[in-house]
Amino acid sequence: MPYVGIATGGITDAHELLQLRPRMRKPGSVKSLEELGRVRLSPSFFMRDFLYSEIANFYGIPNIPDDPELAIAAGARLCEDVLEPLQQKFGRISIRSAYRSCEVNQKGVGRHNCSSNEANYAGHIWDRRDANGFMGATACIVVNRFIPYYERTGHWQALAWWLHDNLHVDATFFPRFAAFNVKWYEGERSGIYSQIPPNRGYLTRPDHENWSGSHEGEYAEFLAEIEPN
Repeated sequence: MPYVGIATGGITDAHELLQLRPRMRKPGSVKSLEELGRVRLSPSFFMRDFLYSEIANFYGIPNIPDDPELAIAAGARLCEDVLEPLQQKFGRISIRSAYRSCEVNQKGVGRHNCSSNEANYAGHIWDRRDANGFMGATACIVVNRFIPYYERTGHWQALAWWLHDNLHVDATFFPRFAAFNVKWYEGERSGIYSQIPPNRGYLTRPDHENWSGSHEGEYAEFLAEIEPN
């Protein structure tokens, strides 16, 4: 279990922290929402980093978890197991969207490319387990250092295969800046998917022949550009 800390409390083991602090309820005041935002999910990320939502801001819907403890647990795994390694390898990443409350996600269904709440449990909706009882967390991010290579080559697969080989996560890639949804999940993986024409569809999934083995050749050129030595 990765550690979870509070900004004012220093770095603390997750199990120790859970014993030291009271369990969080859904924030009902500015002060309690501030405390939720100050939960440190990993060395580089706080819960506040994941609560911004254009849908929430435009429609005036609070983007606040009903179950902060589950959201914190899932978000900590996303940060520690996925986002921290990405940032350590490639430098700063930008978060485009991440946590959505059920109310915020429902507002986006049919309007702003959000799938149903049920489909987003253990995905963008961090504070709900899915139908299989698994927890998970998704964030849409941009690897800033990848943008020049992607805009020059269009080869989004370089980053996709690196993710597959090194972090073993699910991801969905989008055309602008090669942004992608990346998911930490307790259950089985479903694969790497693309919304980028003309390659819409699965790059790889467990039933594809290309699922196993190394794909280093796909990202060697990109790594050579950012790691010339």
